Amino acid sequence: MASRLPPQDRLQAVITGVEQLEELLSRPTAADVEAMRSLGGDLLLLGVGGKMGPSLALRARRASNEAGLKIKVIGVARFTTPTSRQLLESGGVETIAADLLDDSALDNLPNASNVIHLAARKFGSTGDEAYTWAMNTYLPARVAQRFRASRIVAFSSGNVYPFLPIAGGGAVEETPLEPVGEYATTAVGRERMFTHFSRQYGTPVTILRLNYAVEMRYGVLLDIGRKVFQREPIDLTMGSANVIWQGDANSVCLRSFSLCQSPPFILNLTGPETLSVRRVAIRFGEIFGVKPDLQGEESPTALLNNASRCHKLYGYPSVSLEQLIDWTAAWIGAGNETLDKPTHFEARDGKF
Repeated sequence: MASRLPPQDRLQAVITGVEQLEELLSRPTAADVEAMRSLGGDLLLLGVGGKMGPSLALRARRASNEAGLKIKVIGVARFTTPTSRQLLESGGVETIAADLLDDSALDNLPNASNVIHLAARKFGSTGDEAYTWAMNTYLPARVAQRFRASRIVAFSSGNVYPFLPIAGGGAVEETPLEPVGEYATTAVGRERMFTHFSRQYGTPVTILRLNYAVEMRYGVLLDIGRKVFQREPIDLTMGSANVIWQGDANSVCLRSFSLCQSPPFILNLTGPETLSVRRVAIRFGEIFGVKPDLQGEESPTALLNNASRCHKLYGYPSVSLEQLIDWTAAWIGAGNETLDKPTHFEARDGKF
């Protein structure tokens, strides 16, 4: 069994600002350092400009530095805004601006022994489904062909699973895929493409079915906490969810290269708790001194992910749900910046 994550939740009582948050998200563990030492070559991150990419790339860079390695960590994205590119380059990550849907741009990317596929599209899918299919299904096929000589860790989504009874503990990796809505269907398409080309070329692949990574600027907890703080109604119909600290998700990603195989190794990635939206809202209300405006009744099913295989391999996440709630409440109360991108975790029709 791999070494377990250290108790980072005891290191910070409150996260006071973006600089401290970015440092904590990208702070490598001893296990991350060992994972980078075992990579045996450069690391290329495709779609590095999204919510997880910058802190993941910086964690990899910091871990490789601590390991005394000279390998390159390269992040690829369109970089339509300069902020994330500046953050990456200031931390020693090399960057390449490229539209991954441009075949020539993809073909001209440098070879790398290890590839993390982050590029995807979820929000905005409704009304522009064709682009979502291109990003989530066509592009993975092209990436799987272009980097068939590499090891690939590809992020997927818990949305590939059906809604399941809350009391059942959530979907395991063997649960049959029954996606709800067009976005989720394209997420299954992404997995099918990586699986097909992994079998064709023998490419070692790990597929991470993630839901939901959270940090103080984004995520399910921020969505609930802000509604409580702003006295907005909270819909209880999707009454349960799973979350994991984004830093812990980053760590699992780096260590999952050792799991890569053909056909792909599938791993659910989330926290151990089944989060009750009602109870989390009440807890935020206690912190803020507000009575939450709870509306509706919980459905007997929800989109839930059982990550016990991940926990057996790597231990429980280092940051508990209680700590995440406290951090998020302090962040909201201080008026700190957010990404202002609601997760729409409560959607039951698969439309995002």
